[in-house]
Amino acid sequence: GADGHDFEPVVPELGLPPELPVRFVFPHAPRQPVTLNGGMVMRAWYDVYGLDGPRREDEAGIRAAQTRVEALLAREKARGVPAARLVLAGFSQGGAIALQAGLRHPERLAGVLALSCYLPLADTLAAEAHPANHDVPLFMAHGAWDQMIPLARAARSRDVLTGLGYRVEWREYPMPHAVCAEELGDVGAWLRAVLRP
Repeated sequence: GADGHDFEPVVPELGLPPELPVRFVFPHAPRQPVTLNGGMVMRAWYDVYGLDGPRREDEAGIRAAQTRVEALLAREKARGVPAARLVLAGFSQGGAIALQAGLRHPERLAGVLALSCYLPLADTLAAEAHPANHDVPLFMAHGAWDQMIPLARAARSRDVLTGLGYRVEWREYPMPHAVCAEELGDVGAWLRAVLRP
């Protein structure tokens, strides 16, 4: 989780054309204790118990974050933006929640962008996925040297998704748990494609 302002500087790096009607909403993750960090209160979408993978996940916290994202989607739709023009995007926990909410959303979205993350509650997706987003464009990218979420864990998430019939556009970059210029260029190209008028 992070402060919503953390990714504002990335927008100009995406190279989106000025004529493309795009508005970015960067929500703040709530402040809560994170077990992995000794219970320190920090911005997080859900609690993290350890870096050992999905053996123990904060299901209640993940589902609460999904509800928050659903409220954001509802707000944008109330502003007149059709669901088919909305992209859910996130980095790390934000990317995990984008996958969690986007693949269960009852209206077709423009896309789901999941950077440096994994698929949370993977065992529940087959039963909970909404058919409206079974063919949603999915872009996943990960750093080969990611020390927070190992590349192998992200690749397993990709494999679960493809095994369920999702088409995942997958990219790897020579970086740690971060974003890089090449990745931002690829994200910008993907956004231009999925948001084409």
